Amino acid sequence: MADISEATVPDIGDFTDVPVIEVLVKPGDRVEKDQGLITLESAKATMEVPAPFAGTVREVKVKENDTVSQGSVIALIETGDEKGASKPAASAEKPTAPIAESAPKKSASPEEPSKASAAKAEAAHVSQSGKPEQRDESGPRSPPVPFDADTVAPDKIPYASPAVRAFARELGVDLARVHGSARNGRITKEDVQAFVKSALTEGAQQVTAASGGGLNLLPWPQVDFSKYGEIEEKPLSRIKKLSGANLARNWVMIPHVTQHELADITEMEAFRKQLAAENKETKITPLVFLIKAVVAALKQYPQFNASLDASGEKLVLKKYFHIGIAVDTPDGLVVPVIRDCDRKGLLELALELGEISKKARDKKLSPADMSGGCFSISSLGGIGGTSFTPIINAPEVAILGVSRSSMQPVWNGNDFEPRLMLPLSLSYDHRVIDGADAARFAAFLARVLGDLRRLLL
Repeated sequence: MADISEATVPDIGDFTDVPVIEVLVKPGDRVEKDQGLITLESAKATMEVPAPFAGTVREVKVKENDTVSQGSVIALIETGDEKGASKPAASAEKPTAPIAESAPKKSASPEEPSKASAAKAEAAHVSQSGKPEQRDESGPRSPPVPFDADTVAPDKIPYASPAVRAFARELGVDLARVHGSARNGRITKEDVQAFVKSALTEGAQQVTAASGGGLNLLPWPQVDFSKYGEIEEKPLSRIKKLSGANLARNWVMIPHVTQHELADITEMEAFRKQLAAENKETKITPLVFLIKAVVAALKQYPQFNASLDASGEKLVLKKYFHIGIAVDTPDGLVVPVIRDCDRKGLLELALELGEISKKARDKKLSPADMSGGCFSISSLGGIGGTSFTPIINAPEVAILGVSRSSMQPVWNGNDFEPRLMLPLSLSYDHRVIDGADAARFAAFLARVLGDLRRLLL
């Protein structure tokens, strides 16, 4: 006997109302366990929501541009007896009229109406109070107030959900002035909030500038580059847009200082190669040793495993060790988090690092995969460089940058001998960490990497 079960949105971290940008199945489709049902677009990445079990899709409960949260029903899937699998396919080919009539009753979210009612709401005339007026369609009527193409033409109407429109009305925001950052220019609640914040900031800056204080920056130069030669315009990816705003905020608001150090990893590299030869099925990189060394340093200097609270007056010390790893992807930099690194060995960390890096490059990171970090590592060792200044990933208070190792002559007391030296760049928040403590932290890292036996202490 076949059972019909609900496929719901799993734990996606502290995120709600995440937009659906693609529906991957339709009624009658046969799906396997872990096959993608829908694609969500979070603040920093896109991810597929997999089917929790195999079966035949009987009904899809969401559509593109709906928003979902943990526990939202995505689809009804029939499991069990496969003999009846062909029956729903016939029902999927029913005339469209009955489906259209029942669609509003099966809306995926109480905030999102069906396509039919959404189109009707968009076409409805908007009164001066901003509330749609109900029309009597029994006969032709003249509009109660004048209107023109700019108020009713589809390409002139801001692209936003009814919930966002209601939110904008509450704040007195004209959506025509808001730039949509979501797919196809859709305006989100965050876009409205950003617009209000920008308007308030501009007002505050004008007051501050008039009083002689503040940065009082010049406007960004507007240049027609095509006057000087051939050009090509390429839009930034969504990840770069969002991360760019975060990085700009972090750089301006956090007083960065960077401490540079060299670690002798000659013995560590020899051990790494030996370990790799013994475990050929696992890719073991220097990064896993860095993770273990960072955990040891965080235990030794707990102020680095902390965050300032929102008031800036309290320091929140963390008792867990979740390390963020910057991963370079075609769409930009993302920072997935490996959790409980203090409880995992080198081989376990190597396996998890490989899995989460692949997940990042395949655009399958969930918001939960990128939250909860205590300290971040940004490694450019595979590319090059001798040092750099990594930007702190707020609300963390420090980040470790790693450059390319090189063989250098090192004085051993009697003569020079070749040693493999690894450049380390530790950026820290000077509001929380003093320069002396940063120097001690970096020196401790170098000692641990130079003698892995110290990890046992």
